[in-house]
Amino acid sequence: MQHPPLHIRALGLVEYEPTWRTMQRFTAERTADTADEIWLVQHPPTYTQGQAGKPEHLLHQTHIPVVKIDRGGQITYHGPGQIVVYLLLDLRRWKINVRELVRLMEQAVIALLAEYGVKAEGREDAPGVYVGDAKIAALGLKIKNGCCYHGLSFNVDMDLTPFTNINPCGYQGLRVTQCIEQGIIVPMEELQAELTQNLMHGLQQHLQKKQSLEQP
Repeated sequence: MQHPPLHIRALGLVEYEPTWRTMQRFTAERTADTADEIWLVQHPPTYTQGQAGKPEHLLHQTHIPVVKIDRGGQITYHGPGQIVVYLLLDLRRWKINVRELVRLMEQAVIALLAEYGVKAEGREDAPGVYVGDAKIAALGLKIKNGCCYHGLSFNVDMDLTPFTNINPCGYQGLRVTQCIEQGIIVPMEELQAELTQNLMHGLQQHLQKKQSLEQP
């Protein structure tokens, strides 16, 4: 069974705002023939505030820039040692809706953590992935003309202190954790590759399931 082409781009450590603007431009200019892409990045310290973001969720002013962006959700933090995965997909091509894609992203992280013996779960009321009561991955998407951009951030081995200056994702007192605290001491590149594989596999499985249901 043929799957749509999906290009993987490992971009390394890149500034937040230019990357976001490039995603916007890619999505605005894409055509029916444009291949989907997954971008793998890390960002210098940056707070990002979603469309409905409330300024009071930034508890303390710091030297870290706050970028107001066009994804859903509230404020979160990006910094070195965190895997950020941007999904630039034509949702119609993959026969997937936003809710299904959110669950698929969560499942990709949950499956990765399970490989290392860490039990994690998603929550219906608060998208993301949690180990116990602590959040290890945050999600946010923007949909435009049936296509999406933004994606997920997964905490691996980073300075978590900047999270104390915010209500992460708008939740007061929400604890944040990362792989290294859970005993996962694996190179970033390895985790990045495994997470990407999980996402690709999840998309392909979802499409196959939808296509088989459509068969007479």
